[in-house]
Amino acid sequence: MTAILKREFLAYFRTPLGYVFIAAMYLFTGYFFFTFNIFGNTTNTADLFATLFSVALFLIPVLTMRLLSEERRARTDQTLLTSPVSRLSIVLCKYFAALCVYAIAISGTLVVAGILQLHSQPDWPVVAGNFLGLLLLGTTLIAICLFISSLTENQVIAAVGGFGTSLLLVLLDALQFVVRGNLLRQIFGHMSFNRRFHGFTIGVISLPDAVFFFSIAVCFLLLTVCVLERRRWS
Repeated sequence: MTAILKREFLAYFRTPLGYVFIAAMYLFTGYFFFTFNIFGNTTNTADLFATLFSVALFLIPVLTMRLLSEERRARTDQTLLTSPVSRLSIVLCKYFAALCVYAIAISGTLVVAGILQLHSQPDWPVVAGNFLGLLLLGTTLIAICLFISSLTENQVIAAVGGFGTSLLLVLLDALQFVVRGNLLRQIFGHMSFNRRFHGFTIGVISLPDAVFFFSIAVCFLLLTVCVLERRRWS
């Protein structure tokens, strides 16, 4: 399992994908840090992290699009599926490899917080809450996009599917106000990623919100395992 995890992680840096993804996240982090904090003359990083929420939604599908679709296209998935490693281990290795790259990418937020520390006193509980929220968002979105990648051998379709899912997650807040029926409104309200993420942006670490993100991630990881099991026996 460790060998597969190492292989998947290093695969991101044998191609430009890993470097481009990390560079893009650092670029957006630096740009919005300059816009909101340096130009705005404030140590409040809430706006920075709130903006990175949308950035992560649309960049993560690029990070995950090749994870299983490329294996299927290259016909190397059968070798992987018939190996002595369990399907769950395969899924977890690919998942944690992507999550490690994502964690490196969002570490730029800690860099800018360190820069603020040199000149003033940032609100570190808020910074910690924001970083945890962004990390939890990534754990969920990577699991969802990994599942989408398992359904197709086309990386473009996997990426577009991830983009579409991300767009739907953004629109949940708007749908809450246009649907009829209190039940649907409550469902959309409880499923709103933006609402769940908001508490972290003000430094409030909520256990129910953390459990929500973890639960969605586990659900889609298990669905991905089911897809691989079905492919193995088909």
